[in-house]
Amino acid sequence: MDTTTEIALHSTAPARDVEWRTEQGLLAYPEAVATMEARVAEIRDGAAPELIWLVEHPPLYTAGTSARDGDLLAPDRFPVYATGRGGQYTYHGPGQRVAYAMMDLRQRGQDLRAYVRGLEAWVMDALAAFDVRGERRDGRVGIWVDLGGGREDKIAAIGVRVRNWVTYHGISINVAPDLDHFTGIVPCGIGDDSLGVTSLNALGRNVGLGDVDAALRDSFSKVFG
Repeated sequence: MDTTTEIALHSTAPARDVEWRTEQGLLAYPEAVATMEARVAEIRDGAAPELIWLVEHPPLYTAGTSARDGDLLAPDRFPVYATGRGGQYTYHGPGQRVAYAMMDLRQRGQDLRAYVRGLEAWVMDALAAFDVRGERRDGRVGIWVDLGGGREDKIAAIGVRVRNWVTYHGISINVAPDLDHFTGIVPCGIGDDSLGVTSLNALGRNVGLGDVDAALRDSFSKVFG
């Protein structure tokens, strides 16, 4: 990541710890959204610190603001939730670590593009802890792994919403989900036989959510301070 982006993402406010919270069990998606929206309001009003919320959902699909009806291939397979985040269709489910990031961009440069680049850098650095090279791709949201022979698989998704310069939603990393569950959608609207979805376990990394959580914590300070 270039130096100017990194500087822009560090808070200029008086020192205040970012809160980390890990949700136990499978969290219903509507409850997650309601909790995020309440926290965003508190951060906006200066009543609460920024929050990184680590959760795991039951199987479901979410539709971003650019979702196309034709990309929902199995509408009756799992619950489908419309969401205000950017992007198209995404799957969430057991074995996938979702990290919701409620960050105050008023104190971090008010640069949404730099923030998204920061999320990408955060994911890539965390994956590197497991000797996985995650990469950006122009025109494709998320983080990808080059499998060789022209094949690339997506290992992490990114979707962001901003209200009054406070962010919510965030990232998801495939640790050990059922990859067949992704076949009910065209992930992020990309229908290409050379592109697929993978996970850390599918790449031969025998790690769990706790391992990924530790890597995310370590990587966060490198990017966001």
